Amino acid sequence: MIVAVVREELDNRSALIPEAVKKLMKIQGLEVHVETNLSAHWTDEEYQAAGARIIENREDLYGRADVILRINPSDTREIGYAKRNALHVSLLDPYNNRKLVEAYAKAGVDALSLEMIPRTTLAQKMDVLSSQASLAGYVAVIKAAERLAGIFPMMMTPAGTIAPAKVFVIGAGVAGLQAIATAKRLGARVEAFDTRPVVEEQVQSLGAKFLKVDLGETGQTKDGYAKALSSEQIARQHEAMARAIAGSDVTITTAKLFGRKAPILITSKMLKSLRPGSIIVDLAAGSGGNVEGVEVDKEIVVDGVRIIGIDNLPGEVAVHASQMFASNMVNLLGHLYDVDNDILKLDEGDGADEIALGCLIVRGGAVVHEGIKAHYEGE
Repeated sequence: MIVAVVREELDNRSALIPEAVKKLMKIQGLEVHVETNLSAHWTDEEYQAAGARIIENREDLYGRADVILRINPSDTREIGYAKRNALHVSLLDPYNNRKLVEAYAKAGVDALSLEMIPRTTLAQKMDVLSSQASLAGYVAVIKAAERLAGIFPMMMTPAGTIAPAKVFVIGAGVAGLQAIATAKRLGARVEAFDTRPVVEEQVQSLGAKFLKVDLGETGQTKDGYAKALSSEQIARQHEAMARAIAGSDVTITTAKLFGRKAPILITSKMLKSLRPGSIIVDLAAGSGGNVEGVEVDKEIVVDGVRIIGIDNLPGEVAVHASQMFASNMVNLLGHLYDVDNDILKLDEGDGADEIALGCLIVRGGAVVHEGIKAHYEGE
């Protein structure tokens, strides 16, 4: 079975690194072919030394592949290069990419969405969203520290004592927790808020203060995502957050609703209450943004406040982002590949694989994921 890795056009990351190729080559029956100049961080010679075959023509690479690994989805033109029944694996955003999903189905190319990998113990080592979100949380704090016209830690000098920077993190998921940990390591005073009271202990374990807001009944989905709030709850949340944001030097927002537009947490009115020179990093910029007026992949200044809306923050640390992504891919393929029969365990039945069922979107020329089908039918 041939596993092909395609070069990303607008992303510094790569779906496999040479070390990951070595691991896949140890699985009997697998071959790895990679596009020439796959990465700016590893050479073709390093991939070859790991056991990969270098392919110069992208169309040829697609045509020979049984499994296509990418970080971002192929465009509709490239889908036509793939042979029927090949499996495409990438981030796919299937809720918002209906035309692309249907293009895979029309071409007879199976498609697996990495966002849909179940949030289970078994699937943790394949969870791309978590591995990349952790890096995004780290980079968000580093970006803020670079842009802030002051320092993060408290510093006692003969000239006087410098107070630590105040950092407010909204959302205590994987990205938020890493942002908290990074800001604390840099010496900031950190406060965090999340609609899920269950994460208070995690926030406090990192040395941060948890902002408590009485929102009434809240919670999380079975996959660990925060549930959507009512309009009354949102109003209460905004009031409490406005006070915290106004007293902060840096605010980092991480709130996303899977498959839907991100909620607005910081309004234009709230921005006016911030001190000039304050920094906001919006990790949800690519899905609509948590900050009113944020612009994707841009830094803008509004009322003296710098708003950073970089969508692909993991790409800022592409070496380690690629390393983590590739590790996820090795674990996923190792789980799905049936060595004895040289097939991928994708089909439903009595022995259906729970991970495949959770993230396989297109199979045999049709959209097969029940949740995605229902979403399309309801549009």
